[in-house]
Amino acid sequence: MKLVSRFRVLKNARRILKNPLPFHHENFEAYGDCFKVQLSSKEIVLFTRSPGLIKHILQKQHRKYEKSTLQTVDLARYVGHGILTSSGDHWRTHRRMVQPAFHKKKLQNLMGVMREAILLELDRLEPGQEKDIFPLMGDLAFQVVAKSLFSSSDIRERMSRLQHITEANQRMLIKEMRQPYLKWWYRLSGKIDKHLKMAKEGKMLLLDIIEERRRSGLEKDDLLDMLLKAQYEDGSPMPDGQLLDEVLILFTAGHETTANALSFALFLLAKNPIIQDQVYKEVSRVNLGASTVDLMEEVMQLQLVKQCLEEALRLYPPAYIIDRVAIEDDTFKDISLPKGTMVLMSIYELHRYGRFWNRPLEFDPGRFKEGEKKDYGDYYYPFGAGPRMCVGNNFAMFEMIIAIAEIVKKYNISSTLENIGINPLISLKPKSVPLLFTER
Repeated sequence: MKLVSRFRVLKNARRILKNPLPFHHENFEAYGDCFKVQLSSKEIVLFTRSPGLIKHILQKQHRKYEKSTLQTVDLARYVGHGILTSSGDHWRTHRRMVQPAFHKKKLQNLMGVMREAILLELDRLEPGQEKDIFPLMGDLAFQVVAKSLFSSSDIRERMSRLQHITEANQRMLIKEMRQPYLKWWYRLSGKIDKHLKMAKEGKMLLLDIIEERRRSGLEKDDLLDMLLKAQYEDGSPMPDGQLLDEVLILFTAGHETTANALSFALFLLAKNPIIQDQVYKEVSRVNLGASTVDLMEEVMQLQLVKQCLEEALRLYPPAYIIDRVAIEDDTFKDISLPKGTMVLMSIYELHRYGRFWNRPLEFDPGRFKEGEKKDYGDYYYPFGAGPRMCVGNNFAMFEMIIAIAEIVKKYNISSTLENIGINPLISLKPKSVPLLFTER
């Protein structure tokens, strides 16, 4: 297996810091589906886009691998040890406690709340002028999570502060990741302490809201109620510290990836007016203003909208890289994976790999059409795979389908931007998404 030298990494440091994906692609094209990168005298990382190896690690032999310290230590400092950032028995216990809140039957009760939050944010759309839609999608996704967690509580001001904190802390973490040689300065200058204090402030905001709910004695059947009722095997409830970590993870992971995917999907529809018109015809046939019970049934009819989102998630997967570390010796075919091996699985590369996808760079929602689509299970991981697949995948899809449907129903979308720029941070973000909305 080819080893990319540390010298070559340093030679390309500036462009890797800006966007590492072209560097990854060059190496995959030159050396095949797996290659190693020498990051330091002791640290070597294995990069792969091999569907077989990815399935081996995420599904078949998942017990032999854990998340890297990037999430379990670095990210956890800011958002706590929830199901995204924990591992081992701690993760398994709390995954079992959190997962029931996201079953489809539970989500059915939240559909009306989702739609109400979406419509409220879409009222801020300014038709008639081209404007970057990404910030609005961020606000929309955040408010959907907030309303689904805390029902109709009047907490918008506190949620705005929490949104600011989570986004600022993520930017700080990215600096630490991409510029590890400056960590000493970040510590010495007090920047890290500043952001850790902000993280503590965010938790206190959430704790106040939770205490208000407890004092009210009301049951609202929202996500917070479900988490408050969750119990360990001995019947005890989740302690406040863990409850805060899980709630904060839902905000951090839930709103950001959805905002990214929605922004990319809207841009792709703007650049493909024929498909957008087909979406409009489909959306016009359903009644999203129905009762909460019927709303899920209506949303389930929007198959083309779903296919457009699936294709957007293929081209621009929010979790564009998945990391794992071997916790015991392992092998896959002729590849040795000794204990401690760091593996970075490029979902971005796999989703655009010409060996498995026809016209891989083309926006073609039809490839996901029921009855016509191939079995993409081994090549398509928009929400990860295996036991650690995103717990909120159904929540996110329902939310995005409603948002796209409500936008296309009212507006025609266009854009003068030829190609969308990408910003690979913790998740894959768009740089800017200037769209023009014209009322139909």
